[in-house]
Amino acid sequence: MRRAEWVTFGGSGLDRAGILRQDQAALTTALADGRGSVLPLWRGKPLMSGDAGAATLSWLPNDSPVLAAAGADRVFLGDDEGQLRFAADISAWVAAEVDEAQIGGFLDPSTQSHPGAPDRAVFRELRAAMTWLTPRDAELAATAKAVIEWHRTHRYCSRCGAESDMVEGGWQRLCPNCGARHFPRTDPVVIMLVTHGNDVLVGRSPGWPEGMYSLLAGFVEPGETLEAAVRREVFEETAVKIGAVSYLASQPWPYPASLMFGCWGHALSREITVDPVEIDDALWISREEMAEIFAGRHPRILPARKGAIAHFLLENWLADRLD
Repeated sequence: MRRAEWVTFGGSGLDRAGILRQDQAALTTALADGRGSVLPLWRGKPLMSGDAGAATLSWLPNDSPVLAAAGADRVFLGDDEGQLRFAADISAWVAAEVDEAQIGGFLDPSTQSHPGAPDRAVFRELRAAMTWLTPRDAELAATAKAVIEWHRTHRYCSRCGAESDMVEGGWQRLCPNCGARHFPRTDPVVIMLVTHGNDVLVGRSPGWPEGMYSLLAGFVEPGETLEAAVRREVFEETAVKIGAVSYLASQPWPYPASLMFGCWGHALSREITVDPVEIDDALWISREEMAEIFAGRHPRILPARKGAIAHFLLENWLADRLD
């Protein structure tokens, strides 16, 4: 698919400068002399400036008071046109007036402001703001969110149980007890543009907002190809049989750390039997009806969320741009 890397979080060309991960002295020097700047994240939410529709990431000097709650650990993200970019987790900072019911929800609309942050900079949920960012900022934010979440949930060695240390610029954890090295994980997920003639198959998961439908998706299991995962997931959720499967595009998805493989599956059957454990509903939508949905004129179904690969695939299907 020629437009594959136009998807949100992909295609910015960031130089990840992997060789520098092994040079802690160089990274420390860059943070001290101003060549390095830090993106703070609070409970997974990056610090951003700007209004809705045109936000930018807020990069801070390493001695900023905002970073006091982060300790010494920094995740090295890469070389951004000569500026070395880092991320730090300041979740230990206690924000005022936090609505815990919103934090970590499907779409958290709340923002939090730190007294030491630049004027009007706030911690904002990435899912809500991902289409406001430039491709470079989006890639940096997604990388920071995914790696920091991995550190938060993998503090202890899975071999011996001892607490491990962040090393290699944040791209490994080293166990001081048994010497085991652990690396950030990425979970492969297939998301399927399933078509039959002029129709596309969509479904909705339990707990989604009213009217929200999207493409079917599921995790790839050990020992399974992407093609097999597409056929298995669609059949498990809807009993629809899939024949030919082809790859279209991929998207890093930091919720918490997946790589979405967008695939095109050609249905061999149309009858739907929903597995209520997996999804709430599934239905076939014609190309003409999907165009109405994208235009916001459908009485019952909302368009897929912009920025997600489901929206990207459906948009290109409507425009006949899947080549």
